[in-house]
Amino acid sequence: MNILLVEDDLQITSYLKKGLEEEDFSVEVAHDGQEGLSCVREKSYDVIILDWMLPMLSGIDICTIARKNGINTPILILSAKSDIEDKVEGLNCGADDYLSKPFAFDELVARINALLRRKKIQKDTTLEVGDLIFNISTRETKRANKTIPLTVKEYELLELLMKNRGHIVSLKKIVAYLWGDEVISSNIITVLIHHLRSKIDDKHALKLIKTVRKLGYKIDDI
Repeated sequence: MNILLVEDDLQITSYLKKGLEEEDFSVEVAHDGQEGLSCVREKSYDVIILDWMLPMLSGIDICTIARKNGINTPILILSAKSDIEDKVEGLNCGADDYLSKPFAFDELVARINALLRRKKIQKDTTLEVGDLIFNISTRETKRANKTIPLTVKEYELLELLMKNRGHIVSLKKIVAYLWGDEVISSNIITVLIHHLRSKIDDKHALKLIKTVRKLGYKIDDI
């Protein structure tokens, strides 16, 4: 499991890195906010640990930017601030957990493992294409970390497309999935696709839903 640790205190960094590696984690370290943000943007991690007070950019800044850019890696904030208001601010910026300093190393490991378990559960129940995330259980849909309200048929169509990511879904398959044996005009599907596109793609440079002429539709981030 790969962990990014962004912490400017060299003594704390050395202690945590050594301890986490002994727990069989692979640990990459960044010592300021700008370096940490570059790592978050350029690489993939299983968990990100951010100190609140960092040079150049704070851990809160990094977390906020990451979430706005659709990066959903579990984030744990470390901070000497222990007031309820500070914890609320940390969690409201998009962090998954908050641990006040000083803390026991065993508690840190337990928090990391809890985040990894939560990530596994989420992975089993969500579909992802780029920064678009669809929760199969709740039907919550987000793009770039912003919730998108959809109608029932839009949910069903999006689920079908995302389950077939990168593959063409024919009009016949769409009709069977959404309406069963009911006879449906192709114009209804065209309108439904138009409405779904307006919610999923219109505000984004990268268009995910694609028309494959005379064959059907597909969704991908290429």
